[in-house]
Amino acid sequence: MDKRTAPRGTFDILPTDSNRWLALERAVDELCARFGYGEIRTPIFESTDVFVRTIGEGTDIVDKEMYTFTDRGGRSMTLRPEFTAPTARAALEHNLLQNLPLKVYYRGPIFRYERPQKGRYRQSHQWGAECFGVAGPQADAEIIALGMELIRRETLADVELGINSMGCDVCRPAYREAVVAHLKDNATTLSENSRERLSRNPLRVLDSKDPSDRAVIATAPRVDSYLCDACREHFTAVRALLASMGITPTVDPKIVRGLDYYTRTVFEMSAGGLGTQNALCGGGRYDGLIAAMGGPATPAVGLAMGMERLLMAAGPRRAESLNGRPRTEVAFVALDEPSARSLVPILHAFRRAGISADMDYTLRKVDKQIRAAGQQGARVAVILGNDELARGEATVQDLTTRERQRVKLIELEHDVKERLAR
Repeated sequence: MDKRTAPRGTFDILPTDSNRWLALERAVDELCARFGYGEIRTPIFESTDVFVRTIGEGTDIVDKEMYTFTDRGGRSMTLRPEFTAPTARAALEHNLLQNLPLKVYYRGPIFRYERPQKGRYRQSHQWGAECFGVAGPQADAEIIALGMELIRRETLADVELGINSMGCDVCRPAYREAVVAHLKDNATTLSENSRERLSRNPLRVLDSKDPSDRAVIATAPRVDSYLCDACREHFTAVRALLASMGITPTVDPKIVRGLDYYTRTVFEMSAGGLGTQNALCGGGRYDGLIAAMGGPATPAVGLAMGMERLLMAAGPRRAESLNGRPRTEVAFVALDEPSARSLVPILHAFRRAGISADMDYTLRKVDKQIRAAGQQGARVAVILGNDELARGEATVQDLTTRERQRVKLIELEHDVKERLAR
């Protein structure tokens, strides 16, 4: 009998390993729920146009790596190589963007035809999260904190967070012109693929992994020299919010995205022990994606993390026994932007203490925020405005009895825990 094996670049998850996978999946479910994200599941295959329109021709994914086939109806279909485009497609199809913010997460297999190696497969698994409808830096910081918190739960050491800004429609044109001039001056040393991209979308050259392009990319103009005041302020605010949560990023100008719909924050998380393929997670802000797909202009930010690489970096460990997903217990309500930023580290501290908590960063009217919190099952609302901030207090409201009480910020976590225990 011929020996049957799994296709090259794929692998079986056997019962001896499945407990680790189950523990990781449950950790993703529990943590995303604690951060206020709901699960979305999209088909494994989509119309090829979904990926060509978003990822774009001229990228390695579209040109070389997609598993594309023609179905019996003559339609071009593609096994998903990533999740962001299908998630955006689903949000548009089902009118989910009419009620913002929209916070979703996903996990499952993706498919890319590439040379198999350690940590890189033709069928691999990702989990990720997307936040639509929030333009402020709080969403960027929350997405990054979500990724870092899962890594922390997996007891990983030697993890680095790199962060950069890609600018916006105001400041990126000047950066683009500088990059084009640099690439044209060095066109003779570029790879054939990069020379083709230079005429279509030159920023995509910056994503090239071809060894012959490395020297040219390394000496390309840095985007941080071209940021406008608004983008600099946003980037500074993101780093300040991360610092307030105990997360220290390294500004890395080499982290770029070649697609035009990426704006402002981009980031990567990497770990030791994985060799040259040490990236665990990547993400950023992509305020132009929904519009590029024919929808309304919608700010968005997200991340995607390789599950195989996370398990490889964590090493062998006993699978954790995790309970079901908790509902949101505490809703944080900010009355203005300064209050929202002050609540970010407090919100993060609650989550790290095991309390399911969330905050509406859109700064809607208080009654709307509280009503939405009640619909999500929250038992307590923590309200902060200029008056409370000046006194070092917060207003705590019992969402069952509607009673309110002022509580010192330093006593807030203890007070809320007592209320939840009653």
